[in-house]
Amino acid sequence: MTQLHDHLNKIVATQGVLFTKLHQHHWYVKGNKFFVLHEKFEELYDEVNEQFDEFAERLLTIGGQPYSTLKEFIDNSSISEAPYTKEVSSEEMVKTVLADFETVVNDLGKGIELAGEAGDDVTEDMCIGYKTSLEKHMWMLRYYLG
Repeated sequence: MTQLHDHLNKIVATQGVLFTKLHQHHWYVKGNKFFVLHEKFEELYDEVNEQFDEFAERLLTIGGQPYSTLKEFIDNSSISEAPYTKEVSSEEMVKTVLADFETVVNDLGKGIELAGEAGDDVTEDMCIGYKTSLEKHMWMLRYYLG
């Protein structure tokens, strides 16, 4: 169960960083794609926030202790963040989101495996559901990019 706890904590940390990155894109997106992407990034960070909470609470439910500080999130996340110091195109923002989602999808796949090995059907189902949602977002974002 320790491996599962550790992995869920990694997912929690990654969601904390992803939530912030999506806010950054939401705030800084510019240009003729502003209205579409400003709303889309908000939709995505709302979903990430919900999953962030669900995974942290699941970890507590099964006896773990979720990370709960920004330092822990940054130190243990599968993705990294960077300050917005130069303008980033809306296309680059979408590509970054796709890359981050790919990382999260891979982490969720590992979570499915570990939860299955631990006989934890609920965590396995959570990982499958979230992975399904992210894969659909990825498909849409790829089509958005053309």
